[in-house]
Order: sequence, then C-alpha cells, then structure tokens
Amino acid sequence: MSRYGQLADQLQQQIESGVWRPGERIPSIRQSCKTHHLSPMTVLQAYQLLESRGLVLARPQSGYYVKAVASPQRISTPQQAHYSGSVDINDLVFEVLQASKSRDLVPLGMAVADPTLFPHPQLGRALGSCMRRLDPFSTVADLPPGNETLRRAIARRYADDGLLVDPQQIIITTGAMEALSLSLQVLTEPGDWVVVESPTFYGALQAIERLQLKAVEIPVTPGVGIDLALLAQALAERPIKACWLMGNVQHPLGHTMPDGHKEALMQLLNAHKVPLVEDDVYAEIYFGRERPRPLKHWDSRGDSLLCSSFSKCLAPGFRVGWVVAGPHAERIQRLQLMSTLSTNVPSQLALADMLRQGGVDAHFRRLRHTLAQRQQQMRAALLHLLPGEVRISNPDGGYFLWLEFDERLDSRALHAQALACGFSLAPGALFSSQGQHNHCLRLNSSHPWSPELEAALSQLAELIHQQLDKPLLR
Repeated sequence: MSRYGQLADQLQQQIESGVWRPGERIPSIRQSCKTHHLSPMTVLQAYQLLESRGLVLARPQSGYYVKAVASPQRISTPQQAHYSGSVDINDLVFEVLQASKSRDLVPLGMAVADPTLFPHPQLGRALGSCMRRLDPFSTVADLPPGNETLRRAIARRYADDGLLVDPQQIIITTGAMEALSLSLQVLTEPGDWVVVESPTFYGALQAIERLQLKAVEIPVTPGVGIDLALLAQALAERPIKACWLMGNVQHPLGHTMPDGHKEALMQLLNAHKVPLVEDDVYAEIYFGRERPRPLKHWDSRGDSLLCSSFSKCLAPGFRVGWVVAGPHAERIQRLQLMSTLSTNVPSQLALADMLRQGGVDAHFRRLRHTLAQRQQQMRAALLHLLPGEVRISNPDGGYFLWLEFDERLDSRALHAQALACGFSLAPGALFSSQGQHNHCLRLNSSHPWSPELEAALSQLAELIHQQLDKPLLR
C-alpha cells in the first residue's frame, strides 16, 4: 500500500474510534509531516483520500475537520410534481415566526444565524464614519439602482468568480426578499404558473401567494438538485412563466448542485425560454474549497435574475440585498420606486466602505469555519439521540439541518410541544404549499454548544420518540 494510503487508513481508524470527533480539526499537514516523517504532498494526498471517503471536510485557510457519520438513510423526497392552483402559507409562517421570537427560547427554529457571529463593532464604525461624511445629496443620488460604489464592489466579487456583471444592471434592494419578490413580479401576472423546489424556502411561497400566482412544486434529489425530468414535463405541460430556484446551499436541505446539473438545468430553461429567479443568499457561507458559481453562470440567454444579500453572511440588520437584473433592470427600478422607494442609504455606504477597505473575506472564512463546526457537532448529537429513526441532511453550507421521519410524525404538533418545553423549531409544513413535509423539521445549527442547547436536543428527541411510539392512524 502507498504511504499516503497507510496514513489515510490510520487516521480513519482514529476517527472511527473517537480520537477525533465530528467538528474537530485533525492534525495540520505540517504537523503530520513532522509526526510521520512524510512529505507535504504525501500527507495532502492522504487527507484528500479521507475527504473522498466522506470522513473529513476541507476548509480554506483552516485545515481538515471530521464530518459527522453518515445517516443510516438518505433524505428522501416526493417522486412527483405537485400542482397547486393556489398557495396558502402566510398564516402558518406568521404563526411560527411570531411564536419563535422570544429570547427565552433555545432558538432551534430561528431563521437567522447566531447574531454574535457577525462583526458588529466594525459595522458600527463603518456606519458612524459614513454618517459623519454623508453628502446630503446622496439620499437622491443613491435612489434606485442604488449606491454606485457598492454596485461596483458587488460586480468585482462576481468577476473574481468568472461572472461578468454590468454594475448598471445591479439593483440594490431592501434585503434579498425584496430582490426576489420584485424579480418574480416583473416576470409574472396574477394566475401565472411558477416552478419552485420541494421542499422550498417559505419566502418563495409567501411571494407566490401575495402575487396570486400558482405553484408547481418539483422535488429535489439531495446532493443533486431539482428533478430535471419532472421539470421538463412541467415545462411541456404548463405555461410556466418563471422558476424560483436555489443552486447553492439550497434551503432547507443545504445541498449545492454539481456544476453539470446546473448547466443542464439552465439549458432546459433556456430551451423553453423560461427565465430563472435565482436565490443565492447562502453562497458566501459554503463549506467547500471554493465559492460555488451561481446558476446564472450558465445562462446563455441572459434573462435570468440573480438575487443575493449581505444579511446571511455579514450584516443581518442592515437589510441590504441586490438583484443582477440584466434586461429587466429598468422595470425593477420602476417597481421599487413604487414600493419601498429605495434601500437605506447609510447602510449602503457603510457596506461599500467595508468592501473597499477589505477584511470581509477574513470574516467570511471565520464564519464558515464556525458554522461548519457547530453544524457537524449538532448533527452528530442528533444521530446519537435518534439512531435509526431519522434521516438528516448533510449540508454543503449554511446553518440548518433538515430532519425527516416517517409520516406518523406531526411537526406542527411537535412545534407546539417544543414551545411549551422552552425551545423552538421550524415544522416541515412551512416548506411546501399544502403541508406535504409535515413529517420533517428544520433546526438552526448556528448557536454554540451549551447545556441549554444539549437539554433542548434531548427534550426534542424525547418528544419525537413519544410521537413515533403512537400507532399509525388509518
């Protein structure tokens, strides 16, 4: 056996015996070179072999970390499309989010990451500096499409990934939700059909309900992406006007489409001349070696709309997002002027200043490292507490875990029980138009391990066992 193979087997034995636990960093390449008297290339080959076996995860500028053991079963999804003539989700979303806001609850159901992970002192200094230098006329100059310096900084970040974007086609919005809603609004009229994934981000369903659209929910294959055969069938059978999809760190499953699947998806949409509304808000908090490219990279027609924001990765409270609107830029500006008028100007200036000065990438690296470590730790704990009864996602980024049980589980009832026990969760019914995923739930994994968090997970496991011990109703 090769020397790197021997080292990989030795480290695998140590991982399996618990020497290195999920979320922990294995020895650095330099340290292993010294310990085993091997060259850096040999050690790197061993670590890459461990990565290919699914045992460790490489994090840029940080090292290699142990992954949680694989679930006994993969996450499953429905094998057929669901056509919904109407969507009724807003009441449930409001009920769940309102009930989960209390600071007294262990926030497993929250949609936002641990707020202590963000650089609030730097953001405050940037905001204060911009306010002292604020040109009173910027409140007019920075009306849609938004602050030019910020738009050019965003365009440069896309250029680093090989995506050429005209800053004049970037519209700054009040968070990604406004960008996504405006994009959908510019492409559709009430009564039109829109494709979404299943499960999907509930914000997409809320926008569809508000705009009086019809949803076609296409199942996703975890680790691959939306089912292209079912998508092709829907495109052939219905007059689809738009698709709202996530290619990177899909919410709630957390997977990223392989590049080949992204390319095939865009070829299919381009062939049917159906524009894409791309939700790319988690692209900066990926766990891989390189930031994944958006679906728009493969858009040959150029009419897809790429939406993102700084809310998930840098400045949650600033509510600054954007849409790369292409030929739809002017219409989106007009719609924005009729609704929110413009995005908060001081927030735009502060973020432009932070991007200009540099340092945000160092923050992104720290954030990705912490989120990946905490996610693997929670995943390992859940697999220990719920052996054989749960299928848990193994995300490529973000800060959520998706748990799937057999259909006896009622996640809406579980949500009410959890609140009474002092913690929150997001029931799976939030992530489809008609509650198709009520036997699933989403947990926020971004918070640090603590006795309170450990107790909440134990209580959650107890509640789940109580439900699953009930006979299946017929």
